[in-house]
Amino acid sequence: MSTPNGFPQHSRVCLTRSMEGGAVQDLQAKKAGKAAKKEAGGDGAPPKIGTPISETLKLLPEELKANMKIRSITPRPPRKPRLERAASLDEKSWRKWRRFRTSQESLTDPNETSSSNGSLQEASPSPPTRGRASPCNPCCQQDSLHSSPDALEASPGGKSRGGASDLGKRASEISSAFGGLLRGKGFAGGKPRLSQIMPARPLPPMELNVASHSLRTANRIDSDCLDYRHYSQHKFGRVSSSLSDSRLQGNGTLYDNYSTDSMKSTFSVLTPIRAKDVRSRSYLEGSLLASGALMGAEELSRYFPDRSMGIFVATWNMQGQKELPVNLDDFLLPTDPDFAQDMYVIGVQEGCPDRREWEIRLQETLGPHYVLLHSAAHGVLYMSVFIRRDLIWFCSEVEYATVTTRIVSQIKTKGALGISFTFFGTSFLFITSHFTSGDSKVNERKLDYNKTIQALTLPKNVPDTNPYRSSSSDVTTRFDEVFWFGDFNFRLNKDRETVDSILNQHPDTDVSKLLVYDQLTSEMSRGSIFKGFQEADIHFRPSYKFDIGKDSYDSTSKQRTPSYTDRVVFRSRYKDDIQAVKYSSCPVIRTSDHRPVFALFRVKVRPGRDNIPLAAGLFDRDLYLIGIRRRATRELLKRREQKDQRSSSICSIS
Repeated sequence: MSTPNGFPQHSRVCLTRSMEGGAVQDLQAKKAGKAAKKEAGGDGAPPKIGTPISETLKLLPEELKANMKIRSITPRPPRKPRLERAASLDEKSWRKWRRFRTSQESLTDPNETSSSNGSLQEASPSPPTRGRASPCNPCCQQDSLHSSPDALEASPGGKSRGGASDLGKRASEISSAFGGLLRGKGFAGGKPRLSQIMPARPLPPMELNVASHSLRTANRIDSDCLDYRHYSQHKFGRVSSSLSDSRLQGNGTLYDNYSTDSMKSTFSVLTPIRAKDVRSRSYLEGSLLASGALMGAEELSRYFPDRSMGIFVATWNMQGQKELPVNLDDFLLPTDPDFAQDMYVIGVQEGCPDRREWEIRLQETLGPHYVLLHSAAHGVLYMSVFIRRDLIWFCSEVEYATVTTRIVSQIKTKGALGISFTFFGTSFLFITSHFTSGDSKVNERKLDYNKTIQALTLPKNVPDTNPYRSSSSDVTTRFDEVFWFGDFNFRLNKDRETVDSILNQHPDTDVSKLLVYDQLTSEMSRGSIFKGFQEADIHFRPSYKFDIGKDSYDSTSKQRTPSYTDRVVFRSRYKDDIQAVKYSSCPVIRTSDHRPVFALFRVKVRPGRDNIPLAAGLFDRDLYLIGIRRRATRELLKRREQKDQRSSSICSIS
């Protein structure tokens, strides 16, 4: 039978009986406590929390039962449940602990804490229910009180009819009991006891194969690191892709068992190499299209994804001075480009008496990242080629040749020195020259040029990369990339006063009016010298002739006209292979009457074959060790000087 509101009639009666006045409930609780004490023998134990209200009512006197009035109320539907708060870490760990059901301990001892495999419905309290009315069915009452022993009975208005102190006391008891359970303590204060964790099944035997899946799990590529190739290419401009990289994505075994980018934490260029690739590749013979070739396309793309490298070329007439500059950083490592170059080639005319000391100073300045690939000399003409130490394996044997342009060959102050080698599949030729001096000796300088291109016997053993475009009468046609630099001694066809007035009127970067009188520019435009060569735009002041130690031009009685005697020109077999990045001088070095002139280039590199004479990583090891030792010593002395300076600056006043 149901009421007009849709609730069963017996539920309405039960709800009415459960919602009595505060005074009646307090009296009931006291009677129930006295009755429980009598049953327990007067030991003062509290009544059972799970005692139903119907049993408690039996303890009341008959006259009180007769005076009780039953008020009829209209039940309302429950409110919408509120969102529960997020579980804390302790609650989460406690829930995981409940779900762990491998314990074999008994749950019969009520004083022990809850085990890891049992249900906690009877031992653990739950937070109080926030409903508007408590169930009145006896079975519902028992379930509710068992799950929440200190649950509060709420009135229809949502306010407890008990005192505020009772509410606070019961709430604190519930929270303390619940918190103790989360910390592994039962209501009785027993010690926590966890069962031993045992595997559900025996472990599989370890495989002895080195390619075992179990052994290679630690090297598996994470899914969030699959885009490392694009990330490193965006950030560093270069990405590693060795001979195995092109087949990693397609071969599931290698992809699963190896970490192809084990360097993703250190950004190294080294990647794993498969044993099959090592067996198939040959370091002495190879093909241009063969995969795994040392000088092939895959290895080239690994180091130079854009297939272009940076080259620093410099020339300096040292005037035979024994004294070397204190610091060469501004010369070899200018601050304008953000990055150092891959190769450094320095040519010197009228070099210092101690050539070895000069090379040590170069190594000390460039540091441990570079090694001396080769150096050569022709009298007082020096040339040194430094390259990054991880690129020496891709160079062929280095060859050099010399030419003397003076009639008396014993005097080797004028002439040319050439060094050639192949880097991957691109052949390079570097020539440094010192032509005949004199303002009016233009024809003699052109003769020096013609003698050099005919008499310089290069290459010798290293094959020509494109013999069909070579000429036996011109050495510069037998190489892909040619750089010619030195003291060419071409002057300005103008008197000293006119040149000084132009220099005083225009800033350092605007020298176009001076270049109108330049002999070399005029001869190159006619095609009488340096055929096929180019020169970058000049935006620096003349590099000759200065007073030593000063920034002023020649103040002696000769009053030599400032000129662009020191130059760097280049040519290539292929169009746009060489791009000039910077062309300038170094005015801070004043130990000579010439200023050093340097140029930065970006040069395209092509893949090659392995069947050429390789340098096999050969470099000047002794020079490397001496230069690095000096660099470390210089740094220690610098720190000591700074420390002494700080200590000497502290004084005491008595």
